Amino acid sequence: MTSDQELLSAWRAGDRQAGSVLFDRYFDAVRRFFRNKVEHQAEDLVQRTFIGCVEGRDRFRGDASFRTYLFAIAHNILRDHLRRNRRPPEELDLEKMSLVDLGASPTSLLAAHAEQRLLLHGLRKIPVASQVILELYYWERMTGPELGAFLGVPEDTARSRLRRAKQQLEDGDSRARGERGGDGEHDLRARTMGGRAAGAAGGDALRRGRVIATVARFARAPASRAPIRGRRG
Repeated sequence: MTSDQELLSAWRAGDRQAGSVLFDRYFDAVRRFFRNKVEHQAEDLVQRTFIGCVEGRDRFRGDASFRTYLFAIAHNILRDHLRRNRRPPEELDLEKMSLVDLGASPTSLLAAHAEQRLLLHGLRKIPVASQVILELYYWERMTGPELGAFLGVPEDTARSRLRRAKQQLEDGDSRARGERGGDGEHDLRARTMGGRAAGAAGGDALRRGRVIATVARFARAPASRAPIRGRRG
């Protein structure tokens, strides 16, 4: 399989198909990133993420993986979306505030099993920063160095934040279950991966094709004529 770096190099050299392959490769992951955090605008935020990637592709220096770079764009777009939709507008501290604190429903996503619903509910009730790092670690299998690059901190600091996030989720889960203490790393991993399936549910080829086609049109357009639809949420 052609590597991300090879596709990126070809895309920069003018191979539009290479860019489309990159978008297709990461569409599900980026959509999953947004789907458990926004109510109805996940598709728009996915589109804005890939447009941001188009705009910044020549500035990407390769200090981290392309995947980490793409999720960093998605993270910035999520922060901007949450800030602009906060009423009244106040300082946004994602290290302390959860999606439920910001007004999201804890159970708006459909999940196949009660266990998945409980997990998705729990993720929405911990600080957004902790939710993001847990989902990237369990759902996208980011490594310690990748998490450090994503957060812009040393690997040890990233792992410390990951441990804190796990504890926050386990503490909240224990209270919800009426149990004492967490169920351990193995159980947490298994249940979180179950939530990954629920977070990915609902994607279809038509939606994927629509977003990728829009981004491809943006990539082909001259800068002064590039369409802006979908870049503001």
